[in-house]
Amino acid sequence: MFISSAFAQTAPAAAAGGDMMTTLTNNVLPMVAIFAVMYFVMIRPQMKRQKEHRSMVEALAKGDEVATGGGLLGKVNDLNEQFLFIEIANGVVVQVQRSAVVQVLPKGTVGTK
Repeated sequence: MFISSAFAQTAPAAAAGGDMMTTLTNNVLPMVAIFAVMYFVMIRPQMKRQKEHRSMVEALAKGDEVATGGGLLGKVNDLNEQFLFIEIANGVVVQVQRSAVVQVLPKGTVGTK
């Protein structure tokens, strides 16, 4: 009375489990595809940038000219495992964390006067 005859006839066929592949394709496959796109567009490039930054920070040496995330430009005067001592002017040395360095500049860029 409340269910039309068309719905009543198709209900047992859907419950039989024959549509498992359709359910999988319609629900799970798009989520997997979205994750794959997110991985290749966002996660993988970020991991590559982190690896490049880590290798740049590990390769720092005394005498390198660097730029920090805070905008300081200077020459590496001394360094240890966690910190750099950067000379930003004659006789002015600041201590910064190694991870604060965002760029190694070409020699002669920073002119300390």
